[in-house]
Amino acid sequence: MNIQEAFNTAAADYDNLRRILIPCFDDFYKTAVEIISGDGAAPLKILDLGAGTGLYSGMVQSVFPNAEFTLLDLAPEMLEKAKFRFSKMGKSPKILIGDYIKTDLGSSYDLIISALSIHHLSDFDKELLYQRIYDILNPGGIFVNADQVLGKTPDLEELYRQHWLDSVRAKGISQEDLKAAQKRMEYDRMATLDIQLCWLEAAGFQNVDCWYKNFSFAVFGGYRLPI
Repeated sequence: MNIQEAFNTAAADYDNLRRILIPCFDDFYKTAVEIISGDGAAPLKILDLGAGTGLYSGMVQSVFPNAEFTLLDLAPEMLEKAKFRFSKMGKSPKILIGDYIKTDLGSSYDLIISALSIHHLSDFDKELLYQRIYDILNPGGIFVNADQVLGKTPDLEELYRQHWLDSVRAKGISQEDLKAAQKRMEYDRMATLDIQLCWLEAAGFQNVDCWYKNFSFAVFGGYRLPI
């Protein structure tokens, strides 16, 4: 099974388990939406990389109802869930199926977002992607990555993993769902927060920051300043 097959298989129950698998769900996503400032009526052009079922982008759409979304993901069955989510809001996002390292991302976005996806890339591809994102972001735009990061020491990484395991068990996850989640985690290729902030700055982003962190869950990104 490859990563596309793993997430296609998970599509049916994916959203139902989010609050269990992300122990800090409310604060994590709340921050990822609140950091996006501006006029709620603005007709923003937004790209969601690794959009999955559209959970994060759906939250952003509810705050920016006039935004135009492009959703890109490797898993078609996840994107079917996203299309249904948006249809309930009367919206029809542009759907792209593919690898966001190889796929033509288009150009001139006001906002680029991603949630729990980029950590599946190799470090080389993460750095490459951050440069691609900067290059297609409009001046004044922002990139927000709500993702998982690696502990910067082996001891911290062990702490992060154990905290996650204790948390999901405390929330009553079934053994079957836990095993499925751990199987998907085999595709994780996380990098530390510090190195990713450096990559963003090297790509040209300004005011790079981490706006929220809870063990391995972090919301971070940066801005392309106005000309």
